[in-house]
Amino acid sequence: MKCPACGCIDSKVIDSRLSENGKVTRRRRECTECRKKFTTYERIEETPVLVVKNDGTRQEFDIRKVQNGVIKSCEKRPVTVAQIEALTEEVARRVQAQFEPEVSSKFIGEVVMEELKKLDEVAYVRYASVYRSFKDIHSFMEELQLLMQERQKKD
Repeated sequence: MKCPACGCIDSKVIDSRLSENGKVTRRRRECTECRKKFTTYERIEETPVLVVKNDGTRQEFDIRKVQNGVIKSCEKRPVTVAQIEALTEEVARRVQAQFEPEVSSKFIGEVVMEELKKLDEVAYVRYASVYRSFKDIHSFMEELQLLMQERQKKD
């Protein structure tokens, strides 16, 4: 690592710490020439992921859009901000874990619904009703019946 004071490319690490929930390594370094101390940060380079929408257009994945949709579906529900953040972090993790430059909006929606179903059934139904844009009351009732069957299997 190049010293910012003298330009020497030889330095030694004197301290390392994880920060930002383990996503970044902070290193204190000392130049072997001038003994100046400086800090560097090391992080994994995440390649941008493009979301392929239903109409074929593409846009960069934005976790805030996912979070806004989840917040709306969780309104007036006993869901904490921490739970919403954990859910959106899990969605982002699963999108990045695809290791693909493009991911379909359908995949993202299915992941969100899967996670919401575990968190709060009412929020799940709210999200699903918008995401799946039910055509009529019958398709909505089918989804509710599936949810009820899953619940009975658990009990």
